[in-house]
Amino acid sequence: MTDLASLAAPIALVAAVVLAVLVAVLWRRSSALAARFDAITRGETGQSLEAVLDAHIDKVYTVAREVDTLAGRTATLEAAERKALARVGLVRFNPFEDTGGNQSFVLALLDADGDGVVLTSLHTRQATRLYAKPVRAGKSDASLSAEEVEALGIALGR
Repeated sequence: MTDLASLAAPIALVAAVVLAVLVAVLWRRSSALAARFDAITRGETGQSLEAVLDAHIDKVYTVAREVDTLAGRTATLEAAERKALARVGLVRFNPFEDTGGNQSFVLALLDADGDGVVLTSLHTRQATRLYAKPVRAGKSDASLSAEEVEALGIALGR
């Protein structure tokens, strides 16, 4: 047993030296690998990959905020567009025999929901008169002449 105890110290010393050499080799390889990784991951401007990715992430967040802003503006414009003049119908006619040409007219001006106005201009030799009748959902509470019904039908695509 004493022989075994006397051999343990030199064996432990040899094992420690071998382990120290292995640690040094692994340290050197790790350093070389880290240097190669740094060289590979440099951006165009010499930034690290981490800096390049951070810049891209910042850009993505900026674009996302801009998209949200544009989505809000688009919704506002779409809501306003529904009330814009979208449908027009025009009918020219001659209501009186003593006037020449079709100088009288009916003009229907409606939004996308069919709300708006029907304007009628009656032209005679003595005067021109203009009448306006409101329209809601493609219908008027006021009675409409044949020409007004025709202009409203044109505006509504009937």
